[in-house]
Amino acid sequence: MAATSPLKSPLYINTARAPNLPSLLPVNPSQAKILTNRGITIRCDNLPQNLSVGFPSGTDRIPSIQSSSLSLSSSVSMAATSVSDSASKNVKRVCLFYCDETRALAQRIAAESDVIELCSITWRTFEDGFPNLFIPNAQAIRGQHVAFLASFSSPKVIFEQLSIIYALPKLFISSFTLVLPFFPTGTSERMEDEGDVATAFTLARILSNIPTSRGGPTSLVTFDIHALQERFYFGDNILPCFESGIPLLKNRLQQLPDSDNIAIAFPDDGAWKRFHKQLQHFPTIVCAKVREGSQRIVRIKEGDPQGRHVVIVDDLVQSGGTLVECQKVLAKHGAARISAYVTHGIFPNRSWERFEFDNGGHPGKGLTYFWITDSCPLTVKEVINKPPFEVLSLASSIAAALQI
Repeated sequence: MAATSPLKSPLYINTARAPNLPSLLPVNPSQAKILTNRGITIRCDNLPQNLSVGFPSGTDRIPSIQSSSLSLSSSVSMAATSVSDSASKNVKRVCLFYCDETRALAQRIAAESDVIELCSITWRTFEDGFPNLFIPNAQAIRGQHVAFLASFSSPKVIFEQLSIIYALPKLFISSFTLVLPFFPTGTSERMEDEGDVATAFTLARILSNIPTSRGGPTSLVTFDIHALQERFYFGDNILPCFESGIPLLKNRLQQLPDSDNIAIAFPDDGAWKRFHKQLQHFPTIVCAKVREGSQRIVRIKEGDPQGRHVVIVDDLVQSGGTLVECQKVLAKHGAARISAYVTHGIFPNRSWERFEFDNGGHPGKGLTYFWITDSCPLTVKEVINKPPFEVLSLASSIAAALQI
């Protein structure tokens, strides 16, 4: 609301934007200098900075809010711009390197975000078979956030990727993130007999010695590591970020026509410990391996599969023997349909071929769906478009993790 009294008493100017001055500064109107006859300017002399208040021509009264040069709409616009600028500053632009095996997954990750840029590496070998590697335009990534998407599918490819992983943080980058969707030695995490070598601990120690970047220790992003205690195998020079593929499964189950008739089966107590909290709103069936003579068979420990679409959930599959036995016992106890999910489909020696497609309601003979993620790229190439297999991509989850 505009003031109505003439300027006869000292005017107080708000100096909130000048932190070294009092909050209200008195100015004697008799000492103010009129610079033009078209307006009145009150100036504060002998101060760290000049503070002035302008008055419209032809009046000696304080102008109303409506006559301010900054309207409410422009103020809101400026505030929105400020918020937008602040948000854009918080978004990390990431240079994502990858190995040959993870090229397709890297492309899907980049498609998920405008702030992820793919960067290539020249992968070559010398005549003796050892790697001959080159990072093109290495100076261009100085000061950038850098990530490497790895796949340790065999000991043969681990050394060449470790050479790159150890080199990237030393190129004056702002931060370094290693994305290793599948931690391959996870099943060898403990000693049962004297002389056993826990290779999961060995790999964790190797990764814990990645050189620090300018931003500090390396961040490691991995999915559904086999044993929860393996997080304690890593040293202080690496920051493990443990993600899960289970949210992808939950989203897929919601899309099924019988989504209200789903039950989750765990093939053993280990799978139940890993995943039951994420899937606790589903009816649960827990199976267990028991020994009968020289054989180990699977039995239902708790839960009832009768009439349900039962989804067997585990972290990984190799030969698939346990899943097959679990499928048989669930079908025997009345499951209407049976599917399976594993985050890591390893399937050495093409063991995926033992899983048939149930195309006619015969759960004892085949699976309706077998969901895996693209954490093991070589497997994806083999099973793509082959029922019952269906690949759920980790691309969006990885893209989100790179912004942490």
